[in-house]
Amino acid sequence: MESKKLRSHWYIVCNPTSGGGISNRSLKRILNYFKKFNLSYEIVITQYAHHEEILVHEAIEKGHLNFVCIGGDGTIHHMINGIMKQTLVEPKKITLAAIPKGTGNDWVKNYNIPKSEEKAVELIFTNKRITQDIGKITLLKSNKVFFFNNAAGIGFDAHVVKNIEKYRKWKKLAYLFGGLTSFASFKNCELEYTLDSLAQKNEIFMINVGLCKYSGGGMQLTDYSNHQQGIFDLTVIKSILFSRIIRNLNNLYNGKIAEIKEVHCRKAKRVQILKNKDHYIQADGELLGKGSALFEIIPSSIQFIVL
Repeated sequence: MESKKLRSHWYIVCNPTSGGGISNRSLKRILNYFKKFNLSYEIVITQYAHHEEILVHEAIEKGHLNFVCIGGDGTIHHMINGIMKQTLVEPKKITLAAIPKGTGNDWVKNYNIPKSEEKAVELIFTNKRITQDIGKITLLKSNKVFFFNNAAGIGFDAHVVKNIEKYRKWKKLAYLFGGLTSFASFKNCELEYTLDSLAQKNEIFMINVGLCKYSGGGMQLTDYSNHQQGIFDLTVIKSILFSRIIRNLNNLYNGKIAEIKEVHCRKAKRVQILKNKDHYIQADGELLGKGSALFEIIPSSIQFIVL
């Protein structure tokens, strides 16, 4: 690794396509705020999908431990994967800050990270840190491993992620519109799965595996309790009518999802999908693939700058 001085600098990763290009248009102002608060930095721009993982890995090799994400949930997700997949530094020694410039900006809502560019940079200057749990997903057929910092799932939410691209212009309402229009083409999943040691076999509409409070453009799809509890907040919906979803839209946003009778909220440290051929798995709004999968939690994994 290079000079320890790098460890006090901020390594900024900007995804210029986030939020329909708003990251790129905001970049000059953001860097001016870094200068205003006398924060030293180095900046790189992503050139292609998943480039964040490579950039983060290369930066850690050089000695960087402090990172800033300019982008949305997907950009944060890929930076998290870059941090968790490298083996040079223990992840809990690494800090990540976010300047929200994405479509949904769900993860930042958990910590009230301001949308104001100046206030977001000032938050980095204040340097208040917390350590958060991180989720790990292993696709069992391919043995591919992914990490997530907010929420993951199988069933309807992944089906929406697959179809959502044409609704991006609606920004935070993209998931809602995508969900309402995707309902007709979705078929429930016949799944065998385990929640810790409890074996289940059901027709499933959706299983949501949550670490934090918000996902799906501001929805609260789990009965959330704490981001440092070392356990997942799970929502299992076995079957539900479209009319029931429409009547309960408010409960998807107000934190009262558990009051919907078709919704079953659980907690578990380990979730395994035993049989799954046709249904996608998503994490932080990113499609990972199909097949059997194992969800595990890694307690207190990474430091984050929060309000």
